[in-house]
Amino acid sequence: MADYEWYRSFIAIYKHHSVSEAAKTRMMTQPAMSQHLAALEAEVGEALFRRTSRKMIPTERGKELYSQLAPLIESLDEVTINLNCASLSTLAVVRIGTHHEFFSAKILPQIQKYNMRTVVHFSEADQLLQLLNEDKLDLIITSKKIPAAGIEYLKLMEEAFVVVAPEHYEIPIGISLIAKEIWLATQNWMSYGLELPGIRRIWREHFKKRPLIRPVHIIPDYHLILRAIENGVGLGVMPTYIFEQAADKSKSKVIFVELTVKNELFIACKHKHKHLSSIHEFMKSIYEDN
Repeated sequence: MADYEWYRSFIAIYKHHSVSEAAKTRMMTQPAMSQHLAALEAEVGEALFRRTSRKMIPTERGKELYSQLAPLIESLDEVTINLNCASLSTLAVVRIGTHHEFFSAKILPQIQKYNMRTVVHFSEADQLLQLLNEDKLDLIITSKKIPAAGIEYLKLMEEAFVVVAPEHYEIPIGISLIAKEIWLATQNWMSYGLELPGIRRIWREHFKKRPLIRPVHIIPDYHLILRAIENGVGLGVMPTYIFEQAADKSKSKVIFVELTVKNELFIACKHKHKHLSSIHEFMKSIYEDN
C-alpha cells in the first residue's frame, strides 16, 4: 500500500524536476527521497519520470498521477496547517519563501524576535514567484526581480560575493589583473552549479570574458562549499554572510578582495497584501535586522 509521504515526495520531485532540490524543500536526504520515488514506482508498476542528466521529466503516467494527487495533497496540507495554527496559537501565520542558506544565515538567528508564526518554503526564484502568484506564499526573498502583474518588489539588502581559499594557500601578491585571472584559472574550483554562478559574475565583471573553468566539484550548498574549502579542496565563490558564519575562521580566507561582486536581494509580495498587519510586521522586522 502506498505511503502518504511517497505522494508528497513525488509531488515535490514533479514540481522541482530534481530529486536533490525536492529533498531540500522537504528537509530530507537525497537517498531517502529516491527511496520514496522507487517505492511509489514499484507500487504503480511503471516509471513516473524519465531521468536525464539535467532534470527529471515526468512520463505520461507521472503526469496523470500528479493531476490526481496534487489537489488532494495540497488540500490536506492546508487543513493540517490550519489545524496546527488553531491549536497552537492565535498568532498570525506568515508563509515565507526564500533560499535555505539565506534563511539559515539571516532569518533563523533572529526568528525568536518575530511576533508571529512562520511557514517556510525553500526553492529557487522562479518557483517561489509562481507560489507567490498562486497565493501559496505571502512573501518571498529573492535575488531575481522578475516582472509580474500585481507583485511589488522592495530592495532588502546587497549581498557581496567573494573568492574564498583555504588558509594555507599561498596567494600571489602585487600581480596584474591578467596575472590574477591566469592564476585563478589554474586552481581547483568548487561551484554551486554547472552554470558557475558567482564565478561567472566575477569573470564577466572584472575580466570581461566567460570563465574557462571546469570545477572539480559541484556542490549546491554554500555551507558545504565552505567546509570543503576549509579542508583544502580548492577555491569557491560565496556570499560574505556565509563566510562570516564560519565556525573556525583560521581555516579559510577571502582573497583578491577587489574582485568582489554585489547582488541585490528583494522582498516581494502581492501589492494587495502589502499592508496586511502580519506581512507588514515581518517586513519591518527583517529590514531592521539587515
